[in-house]
Amino acid sequence: MQSVELARLAGVSVRALRHYHSVGVLPEPPRSHSGYRRYSVHDLVRVLRIKRLASLGIPLEGMPPLLDDDSTSAAPLLERLDAELAAEIERLERQRALIADLRENGTPPALPPALARFVGLGGTLPPSSALDRLDRDQAVLLAHVVGDEGLPGIVEAFERLAVPELREATVLLTQRFDALDDATPREDVDAFVADFAVLFGPVVAELTATGLFAVPDSATDLLATLAGDLLNETQQRVIERFDELFPAPPREVPPPV
Repeated sequence: MQSVELARLAGVSVRALRHYHSVGVLPEPPRSHSGYRRYSVHDLVRVLRIKRLASLGIPLEGMPPLLDDDSTSAAPLLERLDAELAAEIERLERQRALIADLRENGTPPALPPALARFVGLGGTLPPSSALDRLDRDQAVLLAHVVGDEGLPGIVEAFERLAVPELREATVLLTQRFDALDDATPREDVDAFVADFAVLFGPVVAELTATGLFAVPDSATDLLATLAGDLLNETQQRVIERFDELFPAPPREVPPPV
């Protein structure tokens, strides 16, 4: 039989047959006078065995010993495959649980789930505002730079800032910040900074001192660039004033070896 017939009988493509030849799991048969490969029923059986092994997850490069010698023990290979499948099942179960949580809470899938509930103050910011975009982008960047180990600290810091008794005042302050622009009178800007310091000063000072909200040095410039691209000049000056009000504690420099 020719390759087209073998492929049809085995339920594979002719391209797959050529790949089997190239990796060495299917020996190339002799060719006819017209130059076509001539396959036998034995080749069909070998291709079916290849498919069977592939269905178990055995890679082509690991098949020759099992195809050429039925006495070869497959126990170590099957044990490894079983462990890989168990790990994949665990990963898929975690992914399903995450998807179920996203569906139940209506969380945007592109946001880090742990921080999504803090983004945009739960929908109180207009989706078109620069501050809402900054909030979302910062959440994505923060989750990435702090990693799984640092994320609980960031979440705890956000929770400290998002206590229910401060929510109404927080929404109003956030909306006031979103409205700041070059036309905002200086006294209004000063009033905003003062109100923020009164409302959040103690909590921010404590978080800053304890380093709970600390991010790696490598991320500081990235976050600053992000804010600089999305906030207007007045809002950026307010952020600078916050940095002056709540300076980060000096980082300990390890002594020279």
